[in-house]
Amino acid sequence: MESLTRSELRKKIMTILYQIGVYKSNKIEYDVDKVIASSIEIDNEFVKNCVYGVITNEKDIDALANKYLNKWTINRLGFTDQAILRLGIYELMYTDTPEVVAINEAIELAKDYSDDDVRKMINGVLDKVYHEKVDHESK
Repeated sequence: MESLTRSELRKKIMTILYQIGVYKSNKIEYDVDKVIASSIEIDNEFVKNCVYGVITNEKDIDALANKYLNKWTINRLGFTDQAILRLGIYELMYTDTPEVVAINEAIELAKDYSDDDVRKMINGVLDKVYHEKVDHESK
């Protein structure tokens, strides 16, 4: 089996986070590893790290998102949009993925899976998170 690109892996991560969001909202028990395994045949460290990273840091990620979602909260977004935004913020704040790559990848997912208004919202939030991070690091 050929290996997937990082972009293709992010699409898998988005799908996994979407599924977990649906399970949580419907109070359905789930096993994270089984949800991952149902989306990707091969064991992939990047996918696991991102999925577990988003889940582990979800409160902080959501707090950051909500800080910059103007008169809106992340929980009001659709599950797909939540997954894209959480993954984007996770990659920006918790990984060594270059910031521009993390933002561009999230925007590409949003172009394919979100409507224009939500795509702009995701772009705006990630841009503000990025600037907060850069400002914080330069101090």
